Amino acid sequence: MDKRFEGIESFKNRVWLASPTLHGEESKWINEAIETNWVSTVGENINEVERMVQEKIGLKYAVALSSGTAALHLAIRMAGERLYGPKPANVGTLTGHKVFCSDMTFDATVNPVAYEGGEAVFIDTETDSWNMSPEALEKAFEIFPDVKLIVVAHLYGTPGKIDEIRSIANKHGALIIEDAAESFGASYKGVQTGKFGDYSIISFNGNKIITGSCGGMFITDSEADAHKVRKLSTQAREDAPWYQHEELGYNYRMSNIVAGVIRGQLPYLEEHIAGKKRIYERYRDGFKDLPVSMNPIPENTEPNYWLSCMIIDENAMCPQVRSERKVLYNTEPGKSCPTEILESLMAFNAEGRPIWKPMHMQPMYRTNSFVTVQGLLRGRSNAYIDEGKAVDVSMDIFERGLCLPSDVKMTEQEQDIVIDIIHRCFK
Repeated sequence: MDKRFEGIESFKNRVWLASPTLHGEESKWINEAIETNWVSTVGENINEVERMVQEKIGLKYAVALSSGTAALHLAIRMAGERLYGPKPANVGTLTGHKVFCSDMTFDATVNPVAYEGGEAVFIDTETDSWNMSPEALEKAFEIFPDVKLIVVAHLYGTPGKIDEIRSIANKHGALIIEDAAESFGASYKGVQTGKFGDYSIISFNGNKIITGSCGGMFITDSEADAHKVRKLSTQAREDAPWYQHEELGYNYRMSNIVAGVIRGQLPYLEEHIAGKKRIYERYRDGFKDLPVSMNPIPENTEPNYWLSCMIIDENAMCPQVRSERKVLYNTEPGKSCPTEILESLMAFNAEGRPIWKPMHMQPMYRTNSFVTVQGLLRGRSNAYIDEGKAVDVSMDIFERGLCLPSDVKMTEQEQDIVIDIIHRCFK
């Protein structure tokens, strides 16, 4: 064993990045669905979850779907039809059109653009929030003035500068799809995320702050759009005494069983957020003497603190080289890197994770356009530092950052050990 870690014992129970935190009420609503025989894609649990979510976010309509990705797909399809009109079943609604997308996000944010035949143009990240840079977005409109759709995500539960992005979108006549999958319960200038998009979505995936094991929600103020999404999510069946289909549909509706889990979870949203916030603040205070900083919280935002992350100062990075699937690093006294820290945590049965790899660095999207505040780049830039300023901010955060164990059930004692392990990585 590395002498730096002598005296530390492995956790008997795994300390997770983010796992479901259940409270017991979930089984009440699941059992009710079973006892009343409403176990398919209709039922009181679905109705109540939709009501609770639309009330929380402040929009008029919410449609419960099988996943956040399904919600994104239908949001993008709705936007494509609104902008460019309906298409035949074998032609995506965005075929021939570019879409501006957050670069630093999970690929579920942008894959539905490809489902609908569109071409994602990735917008670089800003250091203030680790979200889409309004400055880079404005530069993108200078390069591609005909774009009419923006897909923006709130990374790790921290809202981006959505009012600036909305102002830019309005100036250019563009719609916004707001991916609030990770930020349910977070607010920007006192307004809940999910309320800013022309179409918005949230996720109830197993690791989210509120979970149904799976599931998602499409949110809108338009009754007509909500009805259309319900129709599309149930194979687009027409009002006929037989199965009549006049447009392409999907099997995307949420199960009443899944909705039962979510119904039992929703009353604990604020409790989960408070627990996540305590974890973030204890990391922040515990790392004050290290050459690192936490994922930033801009002014006028109240995150849900879904994941606590850290980024290592440039001059405190030990050498690290990544290929597509492997990574090498050299330990140096007083320095560390994400790989060393993650491997050290894993050795003691704690789970961390690298920062989401930016979309423009992904092999499947490497030929797509990528726009920074300096202008258009394609794929991975070989020179991402220009006079001390990061040109490719997304890549820089990916290279130096990592996600820390952020599970609500993690005890203070367990977190103290995680903090100690990370301190020893820099010795």
